[in-house]
Amino acid sequence: MTIKVIKNKSQYTLYLKKVEELLNKRVKKNTPQGDQLELLLLLIRHYENEHYAIEYPDTIDIIKLKMMEKGIRNKDLVGKIGSKGYISSILNKRKPLTLEIAKIFKKELDISADLLLN
Repeated sequence: MTIKVIKNKSQYTLYLKKVEELLNKRVKKNTPQGDQLELLLLLIRHYENEHYAIEYPDTIDIIKLKMMEKGIRNKDLVGKIGSKGYISSILNKRKPLTLEIAKIFKKELDISADLLLN
């Protein structure tokens, strides 16, 4: 099998089947088949990133969801972030989410920095 950059869905499907076949054989790293598997996976990831990209959710929506999950209300953050009105302005996107406030949300709500800084 000659491996090339994936240009269409049928080629993508073929590569997925080949990966499944190699995984079922339990090929080892640093072997010709292991190298082939690694290359196929890289090409598949590249194709999927271009054609099936998953966008990050909105930062404020993540914060609101975490607050709801943890039962935290705006007033619970008053001493840490600012006034209830200021917190409301951030959550309603009238005020920007600054790096300092993002750090507080990260700590208080246990949100990954990657999600807060997208």
